[in-house]
Amino acid sequence: MIVLFTDFGLEGPYVGQMKAVLQRDAPSIPVIDLFHDVPAHEVSSGAYLLRALAGEFDRSTVFLCVVDPGVGSEERLPVVVLADGQWFVGPGNGLFGPLAKEATAARCWEITWRPERLSATFHGRDLFAPVAARLAIGEPPPGQERNLAIAIIESWPAELAQIIYIDRFGNGVTGTRARTIDPSALLEVNGHRLERARIYSDVSPGQAFWYANANGLVEIAVNRGRADEKLGLKVGLEVAWRLP
Repeated sequence: MIVLFTDFGLEGPYVGQMKAVLQRDAPSIPVIDLFHDVPAHEVSSGAYLLRALAGEFDRSTVFLCVVDPGVGSEERLPVVVLADGQWFVGPGNGLFGPLAKEATAARCWEITWRPERLSATFHGRDLFAPVAARLAIGEPPPGQERNLAIAIIESWPAELAQIIYIDRFGNGVTGTRARTIDPSALLEVNGHRLERARIYSDVSPGQAFWYANANGLVEIAVNRGRADEKLGLKVGLEVAWRLP
């Protein structure tokens, strides 16, 4: 399958235009809309979300990923990354770094192929979608193999202690995997200290807490309320941990 992961949102033509290219070039391959509201332009948010989500998919899955504020510039190269049997197509701006660094085996190619039409600002449709389609039907990466370093930002930490996503319920997802945190630890955010709970109903209505979400990340929530409003959460806000 081909899995889409972008910051495009569902408004406008962008997702549809990419899917039209995939249908044209790989008509027998199913396309899954995994995530289209990655925080706009937030590459690091996308990187840690992608790491958390990719493991649910089989080997040979092709991820078409576009969180690309530097599109059309020389700030990043267009790349294909193969990490533990999964393919990732998109900008080499760090988006694939956290998962590639932890993969048992990872390789990287710079995409050197160019289509007849290449928009300066929509590589998702014109460059990345055709490449993803080729990979999905079994063709090799259309480019030159390079050192994995071109797709990684070494300074990024293994766990990102920040809010990286706020969902429609107002919950704040962090870039920290819950298995790395002592369950007894208190989470500090914006002047608040929160205890861990296993499920929402373990705390009273209106009470804030942190928990391990279904994708393994630390998430901040309010039982029957909105954590973003109650705690002033926003993307990029740092969190910290204290043992009681």
